[in-house]
Amino acid sequence: MMHSPSAAASGLLSFVEDSGRLRARLQGRWVVANAEVLDRLLGAAPAPAGRELDIDFSAIEAIDTVGAWLVHRTAARWQQAGGQAVITGATGEHEVLLGQVAKADRPAPPAQKKLGRFAAMLDRLGRRTVYVWEDLLRLVSFLGETVTAMFRLAFLHPGRFRLTSTFAQAQAVGIDAMPIVGLISFLIGVVIAYQGVDQLAMFGAQIFVVNLVAVSVLRELGILLTAIVIAGRSGSSFTAQIGSMKLNEEVDAMRTLGLDPVEVLVVPRVVALMVMLPCLAFFADVMGLLGGMLMSWVTLGIPPDVFLNRLAAAVTWKTYFVGVVKAPFFAVTIAVVGCLEGLQVEGSSESVGRRTTQSVVKGIFLVIVLDAAFSIFFATIGI
Repeated sequence: MMHSPSAAASGLLSFVEDSGRLRARLQGRWVVANAEVLDRLLGAAPAPAGRELDIDFSAIEAIDTVGAWLVHRTAARWQQAGGQAVITGATGEHEVLLGQVAKADRPAPPAQKKLGRFAAMLDRLGRRTVYVWEDLLRLVSFLGETVTAMFRLAFLHPGRFRLTSTFAQAQAVGIDAMPIVGLISFLIGVVIAYQGVDQLAMFGAQIFVVNLVAVSVLRELGILLTAIVIAGRSGSSFTAQIGSMKLNEEVDAMRTLGLDPVEVLVVPRVVALMVMLPCLAFFADVMGLLGGMLMSWVTLGIPPDVFLNRLAAAVTWKTYFVGVVKAPFFAVTIAVVGCLEGLQVEGSSESVGRRTTQSVVKGIFLVIVLDAAFSIFFATIGI
């Protein structure tokens, strides 16, 4: 029989050898506060050499998850070296704790092999592609959910439609946005007329600057610039408002009260923007033509009455229709993207900022994609 003096002196662990067996007697408190000492004592245990290890719990005072894991690790290491480990004197609570630790013990995942530069580039490209595809699916799914809620409110439960909220949103996204939309459109009309005069002067066709301004503003630039401004102004506002409500758990409170956040928060914003964006597009067209008319008067001496007569001859109702028909589609896209990003906010205020940025970028990108699709469609059908 042999005792380990250093171990016994610790008051936590002692080893006794008897007839080819090694008995480890656990004593005191096997808790996280003594983890460093316990790990050193267990590391000083005699070599297995095919012997049986008897781990005695009868004298232990307290043990927590860290102590149980140290025991489990020692037993597992002993068995891997060709010996046998047996636990004796353990109470029911000790056995439950040891069982939970053994169940949770998993081998560490193998270290990932470092990819080469080309493989890493392909890996990033693949991950971004999957992310974009999943994001597109979320957007389509949320669009379907929004359209379903709109039809439900329109035909099944019209009394649940929030008219006051819709009017408030209409003022915020429409009337309050008129100054910035009007200013930008006016300046764009001035720029188009000024640049057009320089180019058309080489052919002696300065009078056609009216056609250039009219077609550019009415077909493309009026509605496109308006949608981009609204995506940056109102789309980001939707995300920030709903994101803040998500952080304050107001959205969860709505669900608890039996209210659908899509009906309460999303539908009023979508409807308000669908109504106001065509109005803003008309206002932008007027301001753009006004800027072009002013610049034509200043640079070419074309008086306003001549400009208006030329304008009437240069454009038809189709020219205006091509521009304004895009407005409801742009409005739905901007509102749905802004609300979806707001509902995905989680964690902290940093998430609000990140989602707001994504809302603006995605909204503007999708507006430009839709505008390109409409341009191709109208060119195909000859409008």
